[in-house]
Amino acid sequence: MSLRSILGGSSRVKKSTKRSNTNLSNSTPSSSSWTSSLPRRKPGAQHQKLSKGNQQDDDDNDDLFGDKLDDYGLVRALATDLNLRDTSQAILYLRQHMFSPMPERAAGMNSTRIAEVLNYRKRLPPIVTISHIQTLLSSPSAAEREIAELARAGFVRKVVVARRGDIGETVVLATDFEQMVKDSAALDEDTKDRFIAFLKENPGTQMVKGGTLSASQISQLVRAGFITSHHTGLIHHGSMSHTMNRYSRPEDKITLTSLERISREPTGTLGAVGGGGALREAGGSGGGSLGGSRLSVATPELELAVPGNGTFLKLLSSALEHFVSLLSKSQFHEAPESVLRDRWDGGVAKSEARCSAKRARGEFAGLLPGQTKKWRQFYGLSFDWVLQEAVGSGLVEVFETRSVGHGVRAI
Repeated sequence: MSLRSILGGSSRVKKSTKRSNTNLSNSTPSSSSWTSSLPRRKPGAQHQKLSKGNQQDDDDNDDLFGDKLDDYGLVRALATDLNLRDTSQAILYLRQHMFSPMPERAAGMNSTRIAEVLNYRKRLPPIVTISHIQTLLSSPSAAEREIAELARAGFVRKVVVARRGDIGETVVLATDFEQMVKDSAALDEDTKDRFIAFLKENPGTQMVKGGTLSASQISQLVRAGFITSHHTGLIHHGSMSHTMNRYSRPEDKITLTSLERISREPTGTLGAVGGGGALREAGGSGGGSLGGSRLSVATPELELAVPGNGTFLKLLSSALEHFVSLLSKSQFHEAPESVLRDRWDGGVAKSEARCSAKRARGEFAGLLPGQTKKWRQFYGLSFDWVLQEAVGSGLVEVFETRSVGHGVRAI
């Protein structure tokens, strides 16, 4: 007997095609039916949302897990150039490193804006704040003594803007100041020669005595910006600006009767400026006797100035305020120097790292330098220069962390 006869016919097992198709259609939905229930989005929408969210998370996670930085002591000198030995070298170094170089490619600025930035830099006076010089040298007191000696010798010229605190005390090389006088188109030759002769005869002075120059010469120098009228009268506290309050000394912003005003009087006493009731008689609400002599307003005095000093101070004060505001983004108002540098640059470094592949292919991607506040408002002001200026002004301090480099903390 054969095997086929035992199994009762064919040895093959046949599937029911009709039944299997029916079961599949009843139990499992087709591909078109289950995909139709999913939400429809554009192909790049989800990727853009994720990349934007990741970028925001990166900016929020700059606090290094919300912990304070380790502090192993303040950094005494911020100079990275070991060749800086004296004040003259520090002045030249600060003037050369005030601005970042113009980007060679993909600057994000047209030719008109580039010319505007370069002309703005050229118009700034060649001055440096004294507090900035002290941050580069190891001994601030030694730098202060050296500046005084150089001023008496006629090598540098000290120019002070009243009621601006540390940022108002600046120095300029005497040769640069004389060159500015020679290049001024608002002065005639007689005024230039007489003024330069006065500067050489009085190397350490900041005031211009009456009778030294004629009235027409003084008028020309005032219009050109080399002489200003320093009024020693009283200034109402309410008229002070926010920037003046931030950088002014305490004696300049507590009362109307400032120490500067008293020190300029012959006797150097409070009675020389109206007595104890001067504040009330001037319209203030302070204490003191209601009687006494009336408050007299002193005559203006002429002092040396540098053309463009107001533009310099405006740029400096706005840059310092923005610099301090960058530290306020951190929980403890402190951040590693590398993180703060990236914030000052506008996050261009992160953008270039994320979009390096697209840039290699010549495609537009990321944030261009010309679109950041560093270039739009501050004309490419260098981060290191602003950091040193902030330390010298007493707004921040730099300390060693031993883990993430230097740390910067707002005071």
